Formats: sequence, C-alpha cells, structure tokens
Amino acid sequence: MNRWSALSLIGAGLVIGGAIIADAQGGASTSSTTPLMVANPAPQVDDEAPNFLLKDSEGFNVTLDQFRGKVVLLNFWATWCGPCKIEMPAMERLYRSFSRKEFEILAVSTDAQGTAVTRPFQQEVGFTFPVLHDADFRIGLQYGARQLPMTFLIDRKGIIRNRIPGARDWSAPAGKRLVEALLQGS
Repeated sequence: MNRWSALSLIGAGLVIGGAIIADAQGGASTSSTTPLMVANPAPQVDDEAPNFLLKDSEGFNVTLDQFRGKVVLLNFWATWCGPCKIEMPAMERLYRSFSRKEFEILAVSTDAQGTAVTRPFQQEVGFTFPVLHDADFRIGLQYGARQLPMTFLIDRKGIIRNRIPGARDWSAPAGKRLVEALLQGS
C-alpha cells in the first residue's frame, strides 16, 4: 500500500503497516498479506507525547525528547495543504515572539518528496523554525493526525496540553496566550 492509499483510508480506519485496524463501522479487517497488528491508541490531551526520531532539512536526526524543558508546538502539515500554507506565516511570527531557550516549533512535513518540496517552500515563505520529514506518515499516524494541519502543544515535561485540528492564526492574541500559559505554568 503506498502512502497516498494509506492517507485515503485514514477516514475509514487506522492504517498501520498496510493493515486496516478498524473500519468506520468498528469492524476489523486486514489485507491478505499483512497480519493484523494491534495499534497503540493516539495520545490524548494530558498524555505524554510519544518520542520520535525524524530527519530535519539538513539530514540531521531530531527527537522530541531533545526539547524536554521547552514548550513545543508540534505541527503536522504538507506543502499541498492550503490551510497549512496559510498558517505558516503566523507560526513564524509566533516563533519570533518567544525565546528559543523556552519555546520551539517543530513543523513535521508529510510530503513524500521531502526536502525537494519543503526547502523551496520554506525559502519562499521565509520561515525559520525547523522542518522535520515524515514522508511515510508514520509519526502522523502515531499521533492520530487524521487531518492537516494538526497541532499539538506540549509542555516542558513532555505532556500534550492542547490538540488543535485545522489552521489557526498563531500570531493572534489567543494563540500567543496558549503558549504563554504553558510557559508560565510549566
């Protein structure tokens, strides 16, 4: 099953390793070549954010655990996603309004083409926060990001405090307050 087939099935059920774990009616099914795999449920608000290892635009390994002690805005997006593209400039303004010692944005691209499409887009839009690459949507599925954009706000201890589907104006006062509350409360 290729990535695009998997993405089209997300609405019908969770796809793990080529197997459909549950369909929309709650039944289970598998492909004839892939055994049924038990999926871990997606993390919820107040759960620990699952650690991951992804490559950044320079090819370096990045883990979520590297940012323990900071508030992290974890955003799943793609260059082909209109709302994602609209959201990026506001994310950059938010990124510039807080210290790197306390706050980080990790933008996880689900583009299968990786840096071939994300690097030109990043340069065109002018954002400076790190772009990580999840070309097989493995981490997106782990987090239950069933739509793009999908954002998770993670506190300094690594706990998910907000799960925000859809685009948001992160530079607006409401967006800044969400980050400030985590900075002050952690």
